[in-house]
Amino acid sequence: MTTGATVDLRSFNPFDPATLQCPFPHYAAMRAKAPVHEVLGLGMFMVTRHDLVLEVVRDPVTYSNQFGQTSMPLPEDERLRMAGVMAEGYPRVPTMLTADPPDHTRYRRLVTKAFTPKAIAALEPAIRSITCMLIDSWIGRGRIEFVTDFAVPLPVRVIATALNVPDERLADFKKWSDDSIAGIGTALDIDGRIEAERGVNDFQRYFADQLEQRRREPQDDLLTNLLNARVAADDGGAGSADGVTDERGLDMPEMLSILQQLLVAGNETTTKMLTEMIRLLAEHPEEWRRVKADPSRVEAVVEETLRLSTPTQGMFRIVTRDVTLGGVDIPAGSRLVVAYCSANRDESLYDDPDAFDPDRANLKEHLAFGKGVHFCLGAALSRLEGKVALEELSRRLDTITLPASNRFEYFPSFMLRGLTSLDLEFTPAQEAVQ
Repeated sequence: MTTGATVDLRSFNPFDPATLQCPFPHYAAMRAKAPVHEVLGLGMFMVTRHDLVLEVVRDPVTYSNQFGQTSMPLPEDERLRMAGVMAEGYPRVPTMLTADPPDHTRYRRLVTKAFTPKAIAALEPAIRSITCMLIDSWIGRGRIEFVTDFAVPLPVRVIATALNVPDERLADFKKWSDDSIAGIGTALDIDGRIEAERGVNDFQRYFADQLEQRRREPQDDLLTNLLNARVAADDGGAGSADGVTDERGLDMPEMLSILQQLLVAGNETTTKMLTEMIRLLAEHPEEWRRVKADPSRVEAVVEETLRLSTPTQGMFRIVTRDVTLGGVDIPAGSRLVVAYCSANRDESLYDDPDAFDPDRANLKEHLAFGKGVHFCLGAALSRLEGKVALEELSRRLDTITLPASNRFEYFPSFMLRGLTSLDLEFTPAQEAVQ
């Protein structure tokens, strides 16, 4: 079990390469010694205990999501360079991730219509078809690089299907997704961040053109639904003098903001979850055998993977008033990180929290998808993709092992954690090669 006994929190830096590869001893030390820990030199606080994370995410008035950007603030000269590149595209407007109620509520209510349980369930045949197609493409090889050959293309193809993106644009689609998260929790230099913003501009131009096409020729798809959507016309949400609420259509920056968030929510966390799931099962062959023998265990394996891996490790908040949290005085304007990954390993909630145990009784209490008004819109879709993927992988593959070629390196982000690659060796199930 990971303990924080030998960790010096005074030198903690979330961007340190060694810490990025395995941050969990630091979080364990924080939970034990300073569950609200001020990161010296970076001007932010880490909130690491499950109950305190819940306190923050359930109070969006005190702990605002209007943090503006998902990376550390830039120096003035670099900020101006970034502003110049961003000005070449449509304005980046806050709709859901970086908005608070009531604005967030109106946008979320609109988008939730596309993610109803019925709408998600309707995607299962497509998810299963894509899953089987991918497995068919490499089942005879005996060895794959799992991220490239499965964990990336499955969710990318699924969300591309939902957004009606043609196959020939899938590579661009993945690049735009990577560009959208390039600066989240990373120490990416200004040139890298500018290159990523140019990619976001390309994303905007493509979907602006697609939306204009739908305006001329409507289709039965999410883009047409966005064009037809209506939100309250005024910022306050109050009705007009005769008691009727004025409504308006979404403008182009709003639609592009929503589409960009759907793109990221629809694939990045799922890719990372799928990769961790297969790694954990390969490292625990007894669990692999159990899920093969009893497919009803699939959902528990998915939930335990989400708890243990927590692909979205945390998210920023801005404190709107002087507040005391966990015994620590935090001044208004301070930047917080709610560390979901630490809360998901809280010893007060989970016995042996660093162990992979799909039989835990309280699995659904994990915070891999956040909590409260900003609970991840893509949670149900991600869970369904994980379920279908494991059902088909466990049916088609007999054994799975991790060869010595693996380096188990994680992307350099303290916000989004996932393996850069994963070599997997396997033997097909007998029926899979007939």
